[in-house]
This record gives sequence, C-alpha cells and structure tokens, in this order.
Amino acid sequence: MTESIWIKDPLAILADGAERGIVVSDGQIVELVAKGREPATPGAKAFAANDHVVLPGLINTHHHFYQTLTRAVPAALDRELFPWLKALYPIWARMTPDALDAAVTVAMAELMLSGCTTTTDHHYVFPAGLEDGIDIEVAAAKRLGLRTLLTRGSMNLSERDGGLPPDSVVQDEDTILADSQRLVERYHERGDAAMTQIALAPCSPISVTTSLMKATAALAAKLDVRLHTHLAETQDENAFCEELYGCRPLDYLEDCGWLNSRVWLAHGVHFSAEEMPRMAKAGVSICHCACSNQTLASGCCPVCDLEAAGVNIGLGVDGSASNDESNLMQEVRAAFLVQRARYGVKAVSHKDALRWATKGSASCVGRPELGEIAVGKRADLALFKLDELRFSGYGDPLAALVLCGAHRADQVMINGRWTVENGVIPGLDLGALMRRHQDAARKMVGQGAVSG
Repeated sequence: MTESIWIKDPLAILADGAERGIVVSDGQIVELVAKGREPATPGAKAFAANDHVVLPGLINTHHHFYQTLTRAVPAALDRELFPWLKALYPIWARMTPDALDAAVTVAMAELMLSGCTTTTDHHYVFPAGLEDGIDIEVAAAKRLGLRTLLTRGSMNLSERDGGLPPDSVVQDEDTILADSQRLVERYHERGDAAMTQIALAPCSPISVTTSLMKATAALAAKLDVRLHTHLAETQDENAFCEELYGCRPLDYLEDCGWLNSRVWLAHGVHFSAEEMPRMAKAGVSICHCACSNQTLASGCCPVCDLEAAGVNIGLGVDGSASNDESNLMQEVRAAFLVQRARYGVKAVSHKDALRWATKGSASCVGRPELGEIAVGKRADLALFKLDELRFSGYGDPLAALVLCGAHRADQVMINGRWTVENGVIPGLDLGALMRRHQDAARKMVGQGAVSG
C-alpha cells in the first residue's frame, strides 16, 4: 500500500465535484473533494495544487518511437506519404539496438513531459539484429515508469513483392506470428493496474499479405489482445488497395476479420459516409493524428462526422518523422484547431479536444479505467502551471491550456507515483540522453542520406 495523497485545491480540474481536489491511494483515485469539503480519507498527505490545472493523464494512441532518429531529414522533406516512406525506409534499415533504445527513451520522455501517462507504439521495422525491438521498448518504459500498450508491428511485402519497404526490413509470416505470441505471453499484463500490454499491428493492409492479416486477427482473438493498423490515411492508399484487392480498405479489413471491437485504426482520413456507421456498429475506434496529417498533406480526419455516426475518437502524435515532435499536449491544440476550422466554432470546443486525448483515447486502447478523474479510476494525472509568458492574461484555466499552447507538464503521476516533478523526470539525465540520441541519429542517417 502507498500513502494517500490529497491533490489539494487545484487552480482548475477536469472533473465535476472535485473543486477542492482529489485523493489518490494505492494507484487509484479514491475520493473527489467537493467545494467546501475536507477529505474523508484519514491521513492523506496534501500536495498543494493551487497553481496547477489538473487533467486526467493524456493517452497517446499512435506513435512510432524509432522515428525520433529521423526528424526533419532533408531527403524526406516536402513529400507526401509514399515518397516520404521511400526516402526513409533505407535509413531505418540501418537501425541498431542501441539507436532504438535511445530513440524510444527520447520519445517516452518527451511524451511524459507533455502530460502523457499512457502511450502506444507501432514498431514494424525489424532489420537484422533488431529482432528484439519490442523487448527494448518494454525495458525503457519500465525504467521511466510509463504505462504502455506496445504493438508488435509487421511487414512481409517488400519492394520485390510490389510493396514499399526494402527486403532488409521485412520478415516472414511464421517469424512474425511466433514473435507476436512470445511477446504477449512474456509481457502482456491484465487488469486495471496493468503497466505493460501488447497488441498486434500489421503496418497496413498494403504492406502485409492477406494471409498475415487474417492470421494476425485470429491470433489476437486467441490471445485476447487488441489489433491496430494504419487505414484510410491517404487517397493513394485507398487507390492502391482498390487496385490490389478490388475493394476499399474498410471492405478489405472486414474480409480479413478485422471489423470488431478489438480494433483501433490510425488516421481514418478518407472514409465514406456509408463506412462510418459500419465502423461504429463493429466497435472500431479511430486515432486522429492532426499534426502528421497536416505535415504530409494527407487530409483531415472527419472527426465530428465519425463521432456523429457513433465512432470513438482518440488522439495520437504519430511518428516523430511526420510530426517531428512527441508532444501530446501540443497535439491536443492541433486537433482542436484543425477540427474547429473544419466544423466551426459551435461544433468543437477545447473540452472536446481534451476529451479525445483522455476518455476517447482510453476507449481506443480498451482501458476504461484510464482517461477520467473519477472514483475507482487509476491515478494517472497531468498537472500544468500557467506561469509562462504565453499564459499571461488568461481567464479560463482549462481553455488556456489548449488555446495558449501548453506544452510541458509540471507534475505527472502514473499509477499513483510521481514520474515528473517540477518539470523534470527524476533520475533521467536529459543532456546525456540527447547527446547519445543525436549521435545515434547522425550515424544512422549518414551524410549522404541527409543531403538527399
């Protein structure tokens, strides 16, 4: 048992009936303290939150940690998705275990400092020597204390098969399925307090065979884990799928046994009006990646139309080679702005964007015990101060986080434990990490690839 902590008298909090804060104990929220009340929990140690805006911990539902090694690579600038991938795959093929460890540590640290308490990752590049890539991610997450849902990605269609990636980064179906089962059996935790979980995630329907798509769905059902992939990100992807399989991506997904409540999809930019209720009925969720979609000019996810049809929406930063940062609080602002521009002032509020990154994202990853400040939920919290120049003159504290561009949390709690204190991650030497990471990036990218 851990000591009880009273997050006392916050400046603002994203919860009803908690004006005087909340009490957490043993990794759970055990009490909301209403205006004019004192905690009923005996002996709770007070944490003065007078200067803090308190949010449920943000949840990132799509990322590629390894891509922090290839931010703003000149060879990939100003390209749409397919040519962007073609420019980067040869660089990613040179990734080493040490480089990946640096990359995932940077990504996780950046996420946590932005108020993220749970993150997914979609790792699908496994060149020779990097077969234990997911194991490296698990170890890094445990060092930092970050809650994770790590997806075992896969590709088995290379250039010689008509796909995009080089032969050196794909694997055969038997290897992929065997490692998927190994990872679930070794690392996947169950229950409300789970800190490490595994999902299965072919990169996309156009980078794996139909056989692997179907076998992965069957294995996920057998092992009772979630499924993830990219879908409907670009018009080129839709056209490619129609040419290759003679149907739209969602129809293909259904044929492969993927239209069910285990599934959450990244992007979802190009769905038809007819497809949205089908996804809602099946329980499929969508991760909106606002920054990445804008950077690659992929289009804009029709979030309000999807929600009106009954589809659950979460947020993801996507890879740090298309977003170029791993800041989930900034992603909240980007999603708010792009969706308000699309649908209008009355359709999208700052609270909608915060909801997508918390309760909506929790639904994407199948963790209803996360993403909300309520009794019985896990004690995952992000506390922000409004003491920077960007906030001077603010009125509504919650709105200020989104509208004024909050980007760094002051305190972060995961499972009842402080993992960020006074804006820093205890025990992590950020300077040393950045030097190691930058060196790994330069070695992997190489001067020739940098010049493009």
